[in-house]
Amino acid sequence: MPSTLTKIWIHTFFSTKNRAPLILPTYESPLFTHIREHLEQDFRCYLEIINGTPDHVHLLFFLNPNHAVKDILKNLKGESSHWINSHDFIDSKFAWQRAYTAVSVSDPMVKVITRYIARQKEYHGTVTYLEEQRCLCSLHRLQFKGLTD
Repeated sequence: MPSTLTKIWIHTFFSTKNRAPLILPTYESPLFTHIREHLEQDFRCYLEIINGTPDHVHLLFFLNPNHAVKDILKNLKGESSHWINSHDFIDSKFAWQRAYTAVSVSDPMVKVITRYIARQKEYHGTVTYLEEQRCLCSLHRLQFKGLTD
């Protein structure tokens, strides 16, 4: 009997609204754990790595073919915003920017992307999020329009 097989890795990254530095060290780890649990339990998408800076996050996950990337990210961002706000981690209202970037990753590149995501804080010592966005869009031949809401 034939069976359908898929293996699709997704590297996605998105920023806080207006790229405000709202992801504080005091709740970064619980946030990343929460996102991992939500992605893995509700969408059955294995998360290889999540990391970021105060104004954005990167994820590398194995896509469950029963869900569209746009639906996963809309839900993940909305649910995690609600979670942050319900825990009063910050004085202002937390929100993600609506825009995101998501690209497929081939198996041989998974280790490279994992290393890249793991080094986000070091990398952003010299490169801004917009510079990173521009570079990654160029690398993946995506038209860079900037991130506006």
